[in-house]
Amino acid sequence: MSNHIENGQVRVLGIDLGKSVFQLHGVDARGKSVLKKRLKRDELLEYMAQLPPCLVGMEASSGAHHWARKFQGYGHAVRLMAPQYVKPYVKRHKNDSVDAEAICEAVQRPNMRFVGIKSVAQQEILALHRVRSLAVKNRTALVNQIRGLLAEYGIVFPKSIKQARRAIVLILSDESSEMSANFRVILEDERDELAHLDERIGKYEREIEALAKAEPQCRLLMTIPGVGPITATALLASVGDVRAFKNGRELSAWIGLVPNQHSTGGKAWLTGISKRGNGYLRTLLIHGARAALRVCENKPDRRSQWAVSVSERRGANRAVVALANRMARSAWAMLVKQEAYGASAAV
Repeated sequence: MSNHIENGQVRVLGIDLGKSVFQLHGVDARGKSVLKKRLKRDELLEYMAQLPPCLVGMEASSGAHHWARKFQGYGHAVRLMAPQYVKPYVKRHKNDSVDAEAICEAVQRPNMRFVGIKSVAQQEILALHRVRSLAVKNRTALVNQIRGLLAEYGIVFPKSIKQARRAIVLILSDESSEMSANFRVILEDERDELAHLDERIGKYEREIEALAKAEPQCRLLMTIPGVGPITATALLASVGDVRAFKNGRELSAWIGLVPNQHSTGGKAWLTGISKRGNGYLRTLLIHGARAALRVCENKPDRRSQWAVSVSERRGANRAVVALANRMARSAWAMLVKQEAYGASAAV
């Protein structure tokens, strides 16, 4: 056993994660470097189990949440950080040892922002969202390919999945077209693939709906206009402990729904939204806000009238983003107060 482990000198440990090799950098209570070590994948858990409890810092990269849960089981205090927040602490040319030292330095900063450690259940929900998202992208690509192939035969149809399904059936049933038998076989294969993707997407969406109905907090979030099962489950799984954010604006900033600032000399310059953080969650909120905005004109409540006035003054796109921002802030207030959507929860 190494002396630094026996004496318990390591107080803060930075780990640069990899697929098969991990670099460790540890400092003592005075900030002096006492550990520089390179470990293979099958050696890391045994080493961390023997190391006295300390503060462990890692970048929130692939596999980080898995390692964080394991290290917490050994009594360590684990903090995950976004890689872009660690980069300023890299002092020299990039290598594993320098990266581990930068992580060790960054995790000690009092104003550092940390990433919540996700549970296995959260990761399973996000995995379901990811496979559904990929299936939707593949379906869109397939329909675009079908449109391009049929355009060579002078056949066009409106842009929508529903119209594509209807058009393929009509085209294949039309015996008077110029399509050859070989091309009909190709189009039938494309039709079968589209049906297979529809079936997969429907299966994933039914699973997400079942999860949303079984989770009280999801049912609470779905009372917000524009928030359905997909957005509610994605929000809960991505955010985790909502109390990690001080207020609703911090949550909306984390999602990337606040204006990007470029201010200097006492002059504030605000541009478009920052688009930082979780792009998938931001997309869901904006799509939900766009759907909610369509029916705001028919509603007399204050929120709907506010959205309509923003749309008239600044345009529909800005109104959609502003409404998505407000939805995120309402979600924070509702989860913290455990109240249904209404005047007390909307912010």
